[in-house]
This record gives sequence, structure tokens and C-alpha cells, in this order.
Amino acid sequence: MRLKALLFDLDGTLADTDRLHEQAWLEGLAQHGLRADHHFYQTQISGGLNPEIVRRVLPWLSEAEGELFLAQKEARFRELAAGVKPLPGLRKLWVWAQSRGLRRALVSNAPRANARFMLERLGLEFDLVVLSEELPAGKPDPLPYRTALAQLGLGPEAALAFEDSPSGVRAAVGAGLRTVALTTGHRPEALAGAFLHIADFTDEHLWAWLEGHDPAGP
Repeated sequence: MRLKALLFDLDGTLADTDRLHEQAWLEGLAQHGLRADHHFYQTQISGGLNPEIVRRVLPWLSEAEGELFLAQKEARFRELAAGVKPLPGLRKLWVWAQSRGLRRALVSNAPRANARFMLERLGLEFDLVVLSEELPAGKPDPLPYRTALAQLGLGPEAALAFEDSPSGVRAAVGAGLRTVALTTGHRPEALAGAFLHIADFTDEHLWAWLEGHDPAGP
């Protein structure tokens, strides 16, 4: 089947924001006496769903305190990300997809406020936005990607997913999607299941694959 849609994660996929989230998380955790580091962030936080992370790493917080912590953490992230730029090659991919009538969906564990903020900064509009916080389960559960495919009316064979975290790759692959992993925050070996690992969207191997599956081709 010809390619009909591109499905994207947000942080670490459209822009290299993982280090900004890490800074915001580590600052916030330090205020609660938890001296975390890069390894802790990568293994305990990256790619997770915010409320679940708080319940796991700050179990002594009440629900209201957890919500306040997350609001402050995300406000700090937006402050750090004020000058965020798209990953190299994303604009080229966007134009390529538009010229071929490919639909584009955002599938993210990010809170809606952050998703809106990031898309405004990056100047991107999607045909569909699916956020895990509005579903019964988030990544690494495949539900967010299955939801996107259902709303697009497509089977997984007609779409390509882009992810950057182990939980995101697990979700996309679990939904039956061919998945490209961005190595902005994790080493390739941590992103098992992806058929291609790239540093950004200028990668020649990505473009060779896209040309081989070009819906405008013969």
C-alpha cells in the first residue's frame, strides 16, 4: 500500500527539546530533595506520561501537590523553550509531504498546553492531534497510535511514525507502524524496534526510503 500519512511524536522528534525537559524536571525534583541526574531522567522520565511519572518518583505528593508540581515544571519548560527551532530537514519533509497529499498527525504524551506552545513556536499545523492525557492510556501503550490511525481511517501499513524515546518506539511498533527513531535523546540500542535510526530529517537513508515509497511515484 502506498504511503498516506506521517505520524510524529513531539518532543525530541520535531525539535531537540529533551535537554530542556530534563533541565526543568531536574530543577523541580531538586526542590523536593531528589538529586536526579541524566541517567535518572533517561530511564525514569523520558517519554513517560506526566501524572504517572510524578506518582512513581514523588509518591509522597498529594494529587493537588502533584498537579502544582507539573504546572510549575511545564511553565519552566516553556520558558526554556522560547527560542525552540525545528530539527534540521523537518521543513523539507513537511513540504514533501504536503506536495504529495500525505496527512500528518501529532501523537504525543505532552500536555495540551505544551503541544499548543510548541506547534506555535515551530509554525506547524497538523491534520490531527492525539494527546495521551486525553485517552485511557498513553505511550508506551499503543493506544495513542491506534487512535490516530482509526481517526485517519488508515491501517498501519499506510503510515510512517517518527519517535525519539524507548516508550514512544514501543507504542508505535506495538500499533504495527513502521517506525523511524530520532537519536536526539537516546542511543540507537535503546530504541529497539525502529527500522531506521537518524540524527535528524536530513538523513540520506530516510530520504532513500521515502523516495522508494513515494506516493507520487510510478
